[in-house]
Amino acid sequence: MNLIIDVGNTYTKLAVFKKNELIDKKSVETEDCISQIKKLQKEYKELDRAIVSSVGRLNIDTLDFLKKEFELQILSSKSKLPFKNLYSTPNTLGIDRIALVCASVEQFSDNNVLIIDAGTCITFDFINAKNEYLGGAISPGIRMRYKAMHNQTANLPLLETEVPKHFIGDATAASIHSGVINGVFNEIDGCISKYKAEYQDLTVILTGGDAKMLSKQLKSSIFANSNFLLEGLNFILQYNQH
Repeated sequence: MNLIIDVGNTYTKLAVFKKNELIDKKSVETEDCISQIKKLQKEYKELDRAIVSSVGRLNIDTLDFLKKEFELQILSSKSKLPFKNLYSTPNTLGIDRIALVCASVEQFSDNNVLIIDAGTCITFDFINAKNEYLGGAISPGIRMRYKAMHNQTANLPLLETEVPKHFIGDATAASIHSGVINGVFNEIDGCISKYKAEYQDLTVILTGGDAKMLSKQLKSSIFANSNFLLEGLNFILQYNQH
């Protein structure tokens, strides 16, 4: 069984896979990783392999524990990957983006695939039907947009995320919501349209923390999958056993 460890700044996602089946997942405070992993070990006695993404955010004690307890793989740009990376600066390609592309290779092989990860940033990653990763785009995420308007102006308030009821905002708060949310909707739909104009046979995946909200509003046909990154990490772990 495989343990997937996706390390964030404050929280870390832990997932347990039995081959390709996700059987458990939880989000824990990063500093509490060891105790939470020990609980999973007690529950799932067959856990023997693990993969870590964003290892730089783990403290040395946690890393030493993982190396002792598991057959450990640390994902990096130098890992063995199931696609041809044509990014001009491959060493700068984010680990999360690598994992997402790997998930698309496993689940949508021989397809043109656009993966949209709506999290802190909104990332667009494209891999063609020849299994070549070409790159994509990085854009500010929803919360980043709200915070930027508040931090960079004197009078605009910091609001919680809210889907606007109307396109035309009739007050400052409503105008901010319309600008942020409708701006993101139109950006994503517009980006998908541009890719479809060049690659008519296109599969679009939407994932990340804001995927559920966005999937209900987007005009384009998409596959929404909140576990896509975890599935990609699990696939990389299995791929590197061959």
